[in-house]
Amino acid sequence: MTTTTRKWGAGMVLLCTMITGCGGSSDPSFPLLPTAASTPATPPAAAVPQTPAQDAPTLRQTAQGKVEGVDDSTRSGTWWWKGLPFAQPPVGALRWRAPAEPEAWTGVRPAKQFGNPCLQIGRIYGPGANNTYDATIASTLNTPVGSEDCLTLNIWRPSTTDEKLPVMLFIHGGSNISGFTADPVYDGANLAKKANAVVVTANYRLGVLGFLNVPQLHVGGSEGDDSGNFALLDNLAALRYIQKNIAGFGGDAGNVTVMGQSAGAINLLALMASPMSKGLFHKAMPLSGGISLATNLPPNTLPTLNPASTYLAQGKGLLLNLLVADGKAADLAGAATYAAGLSNVQVADYLRAKDAKTILSTVLAKGLTGSGPIPDGAVLPVDPIAAIAAGQYLKVPTVVGMTRDEGKLFTPFLPLVGGTKVGFKIDDATRFTMMQNFNPDAAPTLTSADIIDPVYLPVTAVSGYDAMTARITNAFMVPSRNNLLDTMKTQQSNVWHYQFDWAQQPAPWNEVYGAAHAFDLGFVFGNFGPSLFSNATNSAANRPGRVALSEAMMGSIAAFMRNGDPNTGALGTTWAPWPSKLKFDATQTALQITTQ
Repeated sequence: MTTTTRKWGAGMVLLCTMITGCGGSSDPSFPLLPTAASTPATPPAAAVPQTPAQDAPTLRQTAQGKVEGVDDSTRSGTWWWKGLPFAQPPVGALRWRAPAEPEAWTGVRPAKQFGNPCLQIGRIYGPGANNTYDATIASTLNTPVGSEDCLTLNIWRPSTTDEKLPVMLFIHGGSNISGFTADPVYDGANLAKKANAVVVTANYRLGVLGFLNVPQLHVGGSEGDDSGNFALLDNLAALRYIQKNIAGFGGDAGNVTVMGQSAGAINLLALMASPMSKGLFHKAMPLSGGISLATNLPPNTLPTLNPASTYLAQGKGLLLNLLVADGKAADLAGAATYAAGLSNVQVADYLRAKDAKTILSTVLAKGLTGSGPIPDGAVLPVDPIAAIAAGQYLKVPTVVGMTRDEGKLFTPFLPLVGGTKVGFKIDDATRFTMMQNFNPDAAPTLTSADIIDPVYLPVTAVSGYDAMTARITNAFMVPSRNNLLDTMKTQQSNVWHYQFDWAQQPAPWNEVYGAAHAFDLGFVFGNFGPSLFSNATNSAANRPGRVALSEAMMGSIAAFMRNGDPNTGALGTTWAPWPSKLKFDATQTALQITTQ
């Protein structure tokens, strides 16, 4: 391994990888792709007495009590329930502990609005002030948004009497530092209706609230408490909730598919490698993620997983910087001496007493950003790829997805692959406003030169934007994809791969984004409504091909959820397992699905 690879694997990757993110307004983190309107809301702290009809289709029994959702059959053909608690709020003594079982209630709890987004630093891919895509996102960049009281999930199902429906849990992306289930792209109604399935989305703790390696917090207790992998434990808690409750919503607990995108895909792959996942799900769809350490990959490539030592250094840095800020020491060396004189309980009590927004602001200010699964050897093997190679993982039918132009959403990586600038010459606030005001059906008023740094123009030049962002794709996503699929293929034959190639956006966004990271999400969920990227991607001209491609993708997902094979006649071709690849694409007016 070269020196450069070691630097990326242990240092730069904590601050500037797709998985860990860089924080701030121009980081290369996993963006979210919102698309349909959602209702900003905070869930009720306690049940509010209701008197719904006892035979109402949206009145359901859970292990904690009755809930009443919304009959949306006229508009979307679904019933849905939002803001269902799958764990107690991880606050106070429960911060940095495994999620605790949710408390029961009497009466009927309304389940008609999304729960809080988990606390995070604002980014254009996050919730803004109102737990949805709206203009407040631009004004909340780099400031804390959301709440620690956030462990809720949402359920959509067709408005029919069908039972034993296949179930999907979706784990959102966001570099494990941001994201929220109320992001409109994740509205599950269209997919639930198309797939005749139950679709579930669940929040999980983010950033250092979700992943933290501080030895003084390791005091035993619930399984996984000492792992630092609190976000993964949240994902597991959501799956256990499904096992206990989904039959009451018409779902089949014996047929659960987990789909994760970006950071959600990394978390999903971590769950597959975890000994704690046995029996909790039966099919997997990791999209645009990986689980490879630098030691698993060729030289001069970027890993998708950090060793535990990386997060040990981050946790130590956070503790010492907090102590300095509180006047306990004059500098970091003095803070280390002060911390050494404290007991584990004293350190844990100190950290749990800190305001969570102060913690996140310190992480951002001191360059300690970055988050992801910690290979602790208990919740997650120290080398997940080695565990997969040994057959020690949850061996289930798997579809791995990737987009053709992944690197076009990670332009700050360009200096890591030979570039001289970060790619975009505008900041995120400007880009947000630019997309928000763009009219996809009007004559173009923007060019690529308004967005892309001139050093990378024209985009098709030998060292232009297309070629340089392709270097990011080939140094980052491709090695982890190949490492994962080639390893899994030694253990099972039912592993498929797709590449999303659609790049029919109105100019100049077809050059700026193309088939970028996360741009398959609107197609997966069938959501093309108002959202961050919708004006930049969805025009009247490309609607026929776009909708046809989305229908084909949802139909393939439906087949996979039902029987563990993504093949369906609507694809127009046979999708063979890896190393074959299916390309999802369309012209502006028609499908163009091919195999390779």
